[in-house]
Amino acid sequence: MHRLHNPCQNLSFHFGWNHYASEMPIYVYEVVQANGGEGETFEIEQPMSAPALTQHPLTGEPVRRVYQPPNLATKYTPGATRSKLENNNVEKAGFTKYERDKLTGTYHKVAGKDRNAPDTLKP
Repeated sequence: MHRLHNPCQNLSFHFGWNHYASEMPIYVYEVVQANGGEGETFEIEQPMSAPALTQHPLTGEPVRRVYQPPNLATKYTPGATRSKLENNNVEKAGFTKYERDKLTGTYHKVAGKDRNAPDTLKP
């Protein structure tokens, strides 16, 4: 993959692995070979409202957009973390969970089946 920047068109073309955070989406295109086969691929940063490219911005060769799955951050969302730390999940994993009483500062066991674990802990 390649990366270029064209300030006249307010577009960035990505050639290689060195990516940076951006506010605009990055689209992947590939050059269409004369025989219809796949050619060189490149990435371009462009607004969602911009039409898809039909020609390579540097060479003028015909291109087509390559659709890729979205990058959704679902593994470590606040909701997923909260659900993993629910009392029944903590207990199923074999852990003991304590919650602090705001008035006394004492920790009370809210999850866990370990009989050796105390029901309360004082700081």
